[in-house]
Amino acid sequence: MMKTQTATFSSNRWLILILGLATALVHLIALNLSLHRIDPLFTLNGLVYLALLAAYFLPLPFAKDNRGLVRWALMAFAAITIIAWAILGRPYTTLGYFTKLIELALIAFVWMDRRTS
Repeated sequence: MMKTQTATFSSNRWLILILGLATALVHLIALNLSLHRIDPLFTLNGLVYLALLAAYFLPLPFAKDNRGLVRWALMAFAAITIIAWAILGRPYTTLGYFTKLIELALIAFVWMDRRTS
Protein backbone atom coordinates (compact mmCIF):
# COMPACT_ATOMS: atom_id res chain seq x y z
CA MET A 1 0.00 0.00 0.00
CA MET A 2 2.81 2.42 0.78
CA LYS A 3 4.28 1.84 -2.67
CA THR A 4 1.05 3.02 -4.37
CA GLN A 5 0.87 6.17 -2.24
CA THR A 6 4.49 7.02 -3.03
CA ALA A 7 4.00 6.47 -6.77
CA THR A 8 0.86 8.62 -6.83
CA PHE A 9 2.53 11.39 -4.82
CA SER A 10 5.56 11.32 -7.07
CA SER A 11 3.38 11.50 -10.19
CA ASN A 12 1.43 14.40 -8.72
CA ARG A 13 4.58 16.37 -7.98
CA TRP A 14 5.95 15.70 -11.48
CA LEU A 15 2.67 16.97 -12.94
CA ILE A 16 2.90 20.13 -10.85
CA LEU A 17 6.42 20.74 -12.11
CA ILE A 18 5.54 20.05 -15.76
CA LEU A 19 2.35 22.13 -15.71
CA GLY A 20 4.06 25.00 -13.90
CA LEU A 21 6.99 25.02 -16.32
CA ALA A 22 4.60 24.81 -19.28
CA THR A 23 2.62 27.88 -18.26
CA ALA A 24 5.82 29.77 -17.34
CA LEU A 25 7.30 29.02 -20.76
CA VAL A 26 4.11 29.99 -22.57
CA HIS A 27 4.21 33.38 -20.85
CA LEU A 28 7.96 33.87 -21.24
CA ILE A 29 8.45 32.59 -24.77
CA ALA A 30 5.33 31.82 -26.81
CA LEU A 31 3.38 34.96 -25.96
CA ASN A 32 6.37 37.27 -26.36
CA LEU A 33 7.21 35.65 -29.71
CA SER A 34 3.64 35.96 -30.93
CA LEU A 35 3.69 39.68 -30.11
CA HIS A 36 7.10 40.16 -31.78
CA ARG A 37 8.22 42.10 -28.71
CA ILE A 38 8.87 41.54 -25.03
CA ASP A 39 5.72 42.26 -23.07
CA PRO A 40 6.50 43.20 -19.46
CA LEU A 41 3.35 41.60 -18.01
CA PHE A 42 3.80 38.27 -19.80
CA THR A 43 7.48 38.22 -18.88
CA LEU A 44 6.79 39.05 -15.24
CA ASN A 45 4.05 36.41 -15.12
CA GLY A 46 6.43 33.74 -16.39
CA LEU A 47 9.17 34.78 -13.97
CA VAL A 48 6.76 34.68 -11.02
CA TYR A 49 5.68 31.16 -12.00
CA LEU A 50 9.36 30.11 -12.07
CA ALA A 51 10.01 31.72 -8.68
CA LEU A 52 6.97 30.03 -7.13
CA LEU A 53 7.99 26.67 -8.58
CA ALA A 54 11.48 27.14 -7.14
CA ALA A 55 9.97 27.94 -3.74
CA TYR A 56 7.68 24.92 -4.03
CA PHE A 57 10.35 22.37 -4.95
CA LEU A 58 13.72 23.62 -3.73
CA PRO A 59 14.83 23.47 -0.09
CA LEU A 60 14.96 27.25 0.26
CA PRO A 61 14.99 28.30 3.95
CA PHE A 62 11.93 30.59 3.85
CA ALA A 63 9.93 28.28 1.62
CA LYS A 64 10.87 25.21 3.65
CA ASP A 65 9.47 26.82 6.80
CA ASN A 66 6.32 28.07 5.05
CA ARG A 67 5.23 25.25 2.71
CA GLY A 68 1.55 26.00 3.18
CA LEU A 69 2.04 29.66 2.28
CA VAL A 70 4.00 28.73 -0.85
CA ARG A 71 1.30 26.24 -1.85
CA TRP A 72 -1.45 28.83 -1.43
CA ALA A 73 0.61 31.48 -3.23
CA LEU A 74 1.05 29.21 -6.26
CA MET A 75 -2.66 28.41 -6.41
CA ALA A 76 -3.64 32.07 -5.89
CA PHE A 77 -1.24 33.28 -8.56
CA ALA A 78 -2.62 30.79 -11.09
CA ALA A 79 -6.17 31.86 -10.21
CA ILE A 80 -5.28 35.56 -10.54
CA THR A 81 -3.69 34.86 -13.91
CA ILE A 82 -6.89 33.16 -15.09
CA ILE A 83 -9.06 36.05 -13.86
CA ALA A 84 -6.77 38.65 -15.46
CA TRP A 85 -6.93 36.76 -18.75
CA ALA A 86 -10.73 36.65 -18.56
CA ILE A 87 -10.83 40.42 -18.06
CA LEU A 88 -7.95 41.52 -20.31
CA GLY A 89 -7.39 38.61 -22.67
CA ARG A 90 -9.16 39.83 -25.76
CA PRO A 91 -8.96 38.52 -28.37
CA TYR A 92 -9.19 35.10 -26.80
CA THR A 93 -6.93 32.63 -28.58
CA THR A 94 -6.52 28.87 -28.63
CA LEU A 95 -3.20 29.29 -26.84
CA GLY A 96 -4.96 31.35 -24.16
CA TYR A 97 -7.63 28.71 -23.57
CA PHE A 98 -5.00 25.96 -23.54
CA THR A 99 -2.87 27.87 -21.02
CA LYS A 100 -5.89 28.45 -18.77
CA LEU A 101 -6.59 24.70 -18.81
CA ILE A 102 -2.99 24.11 -17.76
CA GLU A 103 -3.38 26.62 -14.93
CA LEU A 104 -6.64 25.05 -13.75
CA ALA A 105 -4.96 21.65 -13.71
CA LEU A 106 -2.00 23.18 -11.85
CA ILE A 107 -4.35 24.52 -9.17
CA ALA A 108 -6.01 21.11 -8.84
CA PHE A 109 -2.74 19.18 -8.53
CA VAL A 110 -1.25 21.67 -6.05
CA TRP A 111 -4.46 21.40 -4.02
CA MET A 112 -4.12 17.60 -3.98
CA ASP A 113 -0.47 17.82 -2.94
CA ARG A 114 -1.04 18.71 0.69
CA ARG A 115 1.96 16.91 2.17
CA THR A 116 3.88 20.17 2.17
CA SER A 117 1.40 22.21 4.14
